[in-house]
Amino acid sequence: QARASVATAQQNGDISALGSAEGALRMGLGSLFAVAEAYPELKADQSFQHLQARITGLENTIADRREFYNESVNINNVRIEQFPDVILARFFGFKSFTLLEFTSEELIDLDIKSLFER
Repeated sequence: QARASVATAQQNGDISALGSAEGALRMGLGSLFAVAEAYPELKADQSFQHLQARITGLENTIADRREFYNESVNINNVRIEQFPDVILARFFGFKSFTLLEFTSEELIDLDIKSLFER
């Protein structure tokens, strides 16, 4: 469900919904790894370790993309308010964009490794 919510928010271009959907997805992954803690044979499985590594890589990539998006939005929003860019921005109808923001719970890093250590 969380993954579907992320995809829907991306397709609709709804930045605020995307932030909350990604937060829900991260929480779901945290729950998955917490459940896996009870199964040592699963933790030792090569495929599961590969999954952990891929998720960590994806989370890092997503964090980089969020930062890039917010930086781009900030540059756009400043430029369309500065002279002489404001003239062209108004003529062509350029609009400001909303920053991708998260609640404090959504910003907490999941320490997946700690879920697998005893």
